[in-house]
Amino acid sequence: MRRGVVGRLICGRDGLGRTMPDNACKGYRPVITDSHPATFAARLSVAPMMDWTDRHCRFFHRLLTRRTRLYTEMVTTGALLHGDVPRHLDFNEQEHPIALQLGGSEPGDLAQAARLAQQWGYDEINLNCGCPSPRVQRGAFGACLMAEPATVADGVKAMRDAVSLPVTVKHRIGLDRCESYDFVRDFVGWVSQAGCDTFIVHARNAWLQGLSPKENREIPPLRYEWVYRLKRDFPALTVVLNGGVSDEVQIHAHLQQLDGVMVGRQAYHQPAWLASWDGEFFGDPARELEIDAIEEAMVIYMEQQAARGVAWAAVARHILGLRNGQPGARRWRQVWSDHRLKALSPAQVHQRARQALQSMAA
Repeated sequence: MRRGVVGRLICGRDGLGRTMPDNACKGYRPVITDSHPATFAARLSVAPMMDWTDRHCRFFHRLLTRRTRLYTEMVTTGALLHGDVPRHLDFNEQEHPIALQLGGSEPGDLAQAARLAQQWGYDEINLNCGCPSPRVQRGAFGACLMAEPATVADGVKAMRDAVSLPVTVKHRIGLDRCESYDFVRDFVGWVSQAGCDTFIVHARNAWLQGLSPKENREIPPLRYEWVYRLKRDFPALTVVLNGGVSDEVQIHAHLQQLDGVMVGRQAYHQPAWLASWDGEFFGDPARELEIDAIEEAMVIYMEQQAARGVAWAAVARHILGLRNGQPGARRWRQVWSDHRLKALSPAQVHQRARQALQSMAA
């Protein structure tokens, strides 16, 4: 695929008509099991989300769940090959298992980016074939790649030849108003022949014109049955569902049909929910959610990051949902999101937040 050129969509065909790490926080050290796993742990994961699932967010999530797979924001091959590699790839050792999501379409660039990912210690490489944003379309990758399954297959093969890491693909069920299951079935069939054995399926179409990225997460209808059909048609593949999942009942229902579930914004906005996942879905012994200890661990982490020049607000924004439902949670959030306090240390802001919480609770 030439950059900037998106193949015309034909249902059932492609566009060409062819069928560093930080130390663990003291006092609340996450216990990491199966570190650097050799295989993709698909059962439960938090979706890659631009501007949200950065390294600070992932560190926070790992304090809550030890087993759930975490994903980076999408990183483009251009950013890695021509930009600041440590800024894009550095992560905390506690984040394992962790996958790097790549955006790109050129096989050579993807292979080089994959080598960097392996050198930096990632556990998986995921190729983004689902993002519909205009910026991504201009780069000729993301969701528009679903119209070019041969290009995706070439990229997957190039990465598999370059590294020993699992290479997975995240995609939609279709493009624009194409209402054909055959389209996504043929895409998965083609790409699987290149050696990809794990597909993370956002169960909505991506409309490349007329909808914003936010609207693309809400307006195209969810079709879970199509994802179930993919698993039936390709029983040897690992098929993970993404889109619209918001509670344990839904996760359990999907796991009756599929290999895994990926949760997006609900996991971000209700982070305390993650604390139940290891026991609920991985069979680990249940553990009590110690919100105070987690907040204190994040304060220590903020202090560590502050020593590196990272403003505490860049970290604190990810924890604002931690106390949802508690008396005084609103006032607690207001303190942690008050940029007028940016000159204070994280410990000082923490003290004010706790005082606000206690006064409102009283």
